[in-house]
Amino acid sequence: MARQIQMAAQFPPVSLLPPASDAAGRTGSFRTLKNAEKAWVVVRINQGNAATVQISLLQAKDVSGTGSKAINAVPVWLQNATATSDQNVPQSNAASFTTDATTADKVVLFEIVSEVALDMANGYKSIAVQTGASNAANITEATLFIYGSYQQANPPSSYTN
Repeated sequence: MARQIQMAAQFPPVSLLPPASDAAGRTGSFRTLKNAEKAWVVVRINQGNAATVQISLLQAKDVSGTGSKAINAVPVWLQNATATSDQNVPQSNAASFTTDATTADKVVLFEIVSEVALDMANGYKSIAVQTGASNAANITEATLFIYGSYQQANPPSSYTN
């Protein structure tokens, strides 16, 4: 019997940072978590150069980035070499993560519960990913998966406040 879970409806992927070189670092678009029960930010790093890559999560009051600042510490996991392992290794809770300098394809996963990660008392409800300066051979991308409080075929958009 099929399980009644549909990724597109229950965990719709939202692009936070399209794949690109991180020579200078960059900040992705802000997306709202106003209807999220829980969310996960999955960052993939194709580390082609032995230069570390810093990944930080930011929070803001809206999708335009008003009052941007670091999120509170959240659970973080790492797959340090996807060619040889798919194990998510727990890291220290944090608002950011810096890879080691080994060249490999890596995945960093942040788990977000809005009430813990965001300054909701002061109106913070949106998040974005920011990477630090690294090397042109290091390619990063980030995807947000939202488990929403509205379980329907067309959930509210994360692009609008």
